[in-house]
This record gives sequence, C-alpha cells and structure tokens, in this order.
Amino acid sequence: MKSVRDAAVVVTGAGGGIGAALARRFAAEGARVVVNDIDAAKAEAVAAETGATAVPGDASAVLPAAREALGGTVDIYCANAGIAPLGGPEAGEDVWEAAWDVNVMAHIRAARALLPEWLERGSGRFVATVSAAGLLTMVGSAPYSVSKHAALAFAEWLSLTYRHRGIDVHAICPQGVRTDMLHGTGVVGDLVLRPTAIEPAKVADALFEGMAAGRFLILPHPEVAGHAATRATDPERWLAGMNRLQRTVEEREQQATGTAQQP
Repeated sequence: MKSVRDAAVVVTGAGGGIGAALARRFAAEGARVVVNDIDAAKAEAVAAETGATAVPGDASAVLPAAREALGGTVDIYCANAGIAPLGGPEAGEDVWEAAWDVNVMAHIRAARALLPEWLERGSGRFVATVSAAGLLTMVGSAPYSVSKHAALAFAEWLSLTYRHRGIDVHAICPQGVRTDMLHGTGVVGDLVLRPTAIEPAKVADALFEGMAAGRFLILPHPEVAGHAATRATDPERWLAGMNRLQRTVEEREQQATGTAQQP
C-alpha cells in the first residue's frame, strides 16, 4: 500500500468511537480528512483536534460537501456510521428501515457516487465498518445482525467485482470496542463483548495493518476467524452454542428484573 499522505479521506460516523479513531489515524499519517457525523458538535470537535474538516450531517448525503472540502476528489471512503437497535421481528418498521438505511444503504449510495470517478482513474479505497455481527450474529438484535450481514455482502461484492480495476475494499469486523454503542448492549455486552473489548485506536491499527497487507477482511479480534470457521463447518454446533448464550441472556435479564421488583 502506498502512503496515505495527502490522500483525500472521508470518515462517516467520526464524532466518536471507531470513526474518530480512524480520522485521527489518517490525519496523523498526513491525509486530508473530512470528519462526518450526524452530531455537528462532535464532528467539529474531532476535526479541530486533528486538523481535519468537519462536514456534519447524514452520512448518505455527505459526499458533495466532502468533495468540495477536499478539492473535488475522494481517495478513501470509510463507511463507518452505524446504529444497533435491539429487538427482533417485533421491532417497528421504522427501526428496521433505520438500520437498513444507515448500515447498508449509506454504503451503497456512497459507492454509487464514488465508483465512476474511481473506475475512470483506476484507483480508490472503500472501507466498511461492518462488525463481527456481519460474520456471525448479534444476540438480541435482529436489525443489526441482518443489516451487518448485508453490509459485509455488499463489501464482498465490491471487492470481487472491481479489484482488478484498482478498487481496494476492506471490511472491518471487530467484536467489542469501547464506544458509546457498547454501553447500550446490556446483558449481551456484559457476557460477550466487554471481557475482550478493545480501544477504538486498536481498530484503526488493525485497518492500517490490513491495508498494508492488502487484506479484505480486517479482524481486530483474531478469534472471530475461529468462530466464523465453526459457523461455516459445523453450523449445528455453532447455533446450539449461540442458543445457550441466548438462554443465559434471558436468565440474567429475568434475574435483574426480579431483583428490581423486590422491595
């Protein structure tokens, strides 16, 4: 991988967590960075810290303003913005639509806007923050699991379709990361994510190592590869194990509710 110095980089969802860590790392490496976040104050704070440019707003609509801020071009696009609503089929249509829009369609819209320029010049780099849920699943959140599987599938499609034309694609699939999103995962987070949670900067380190090695799949938690292998080669064993986790989550939630109800 050539140096990212002076590269024009857009990072969505960069007001905190993984996105902010990616923006900091790209800026530290000499890239010209646009920090995007729906929260304007957070975007501006990270931009001020890193010497980047804040372009707040919806991730799906950031590219026109980002291109203008970067002098008309984008070399690297980090589709990092994401949401993780809880629930299953009973979750409302608005919940499912929001997860699909932010976690999948924002990636598709960005690629639609970027590919003509990238294919014409023969280079471009698309980074999708997917989550281990895209390789495995997320207990307690069907909208997140389904949309992250789709995000991974789209990144795979981009890579297999355009890699011979100079387009590099990376899918980052971490498990627990110490971000605001982790705080909202409740019992599942306590059982599965927090024990091995890493700092967002470690995710950025893993991305840069993966870019240097030319890897599509970026696994900040290497053990995810083993889980994915079990899922693929012995799905009954994997599903049985995940169901045991589901039952444990239900038991813990019931215990917590029962304790709260006692005088």
